[in-house]
Amino acid sequence: MSKIVLLPGDGLGPEVMAEAVKVIGWFNSNFVTKLETSEGDIGGCSIDKHGVPLSDATLKKCREADAVLLAAVGGPKWDKVDYAIRPEAGLLKLRKELELFANLRPAKVFDALVDASTLKASVVKGLDILIVRELTGGVYFGEPRGIENLPNGERRGVNTQVYTTHEIHRVARVAFELARKRNNKVCSAEKANVMESGKLWREEVTALHAAEYKDVNLSHMYADNCAMQLLRNPAQFDVIVTDNLFGDILSDEAAMLTGSLGMLPSASLGAVKPDGKRAALYEPIHGSAPDIAGKNIANPLATILSVAMMFRYSFGMMKEAALLEQAVESVLAKGLRTADIMPTGDSAGCKKLSTSDMGAALLAELDALKPKMAARA
Repeated sequence: MSKIVLLPGDGLGPEVMAEAVKVIGWFNSNFVTKLETSEGDIGGCSIDKHGVPLSDATLKKCREADAVLLAAVGGPKWDKVDYAIRPEAGLLKLRKELELFANLRPAKVFDALVDASTLKASVVKGLDILIVRELTGGVYFGEPRGIENLPNGERRGVNTQVYTTHEIHRVARVAFELARKRNNKVCSAEKANVMESGKLWREEVTALHAAEYKDVNLSHMYADNCAMQLLRNPAQFDVIVTDNLFGDILSDEAAMLTGSLGMLPSASLGAVKPDGKRAALYEPIHGSAPDIAGKNIANPLATILSVAMMFRYSFGMMKEAALLEQAVESVLAKGLRTADIMPTGDSAGCKKLSTSDMGAALLAELDALKPKMAARA
């Protein structure tokens, strides 16, 4: 029995999580592998209940789990809480405590949504790239940091960008391994021209490539140029590996190539343990969207696609992951949409669904696809 901790969190989190739970239940009923779920609190709801964005009890449950599925944290209700205990601090602490150093953010354009992108269809059609972001180092965690008062009456904010060989090698190794299962290309992005940490990054990725991954096509690109190239010619990329700060920016940019943040999952992985398992957190990349929370109009597909990533990376459930992803493609191909992915112009052939209706449509599609999958097996 594999254990999953569910962290619905804030805003629209509980609504999209409810649909993901139904999907997990469907696979429990239709496949041999059994997944046991339990819930915990994180973010603003945890502040309200426990006074902190991540309690020791929830952290303990996450440590003992085989995987963690998180929906969303944050909202204006907690804007004035101390910075150290803001809702997002719970997520950062969870990533740090579980040593989730590699953040995988796919940006895939579904054929049915190609016109939702702000770029020309000819530029994004068939796009399928993966950004591997270093998640526990860099400027978000480097010391010294803080805001100080200067003798002249001014204030100064300080953040430190710092990386070690070990931190660079372990995330680059994840990128190279994933590229071998895709199109065998890795682009490493940094600012080696103006930052010593970037120079070290380039040198260490190059050294690791020469020692262990000569079969993978490696290129280097300054992060600002990479941002431009993602808009100019995104199809040139397969896997992009980069640091925490640049990865945060580039992955959000890549996400918008697809047309909707509501469609994109992510995975944050730790090191593989001797027993073959690894700590892992799965979450949609959209926020808590408090303006639409409780209205049953949010898109649950990013959370459901995060479940597919969980099947693949934590449980080795490859055929189940593929089936779930195929079901998502199928409901989109039939013109079924939540509000965020409805065409803004001519919506002929498309039907707007609520959050729960989209979840029900997906389950119906899984029912329809299962016999076809069994016939191919």
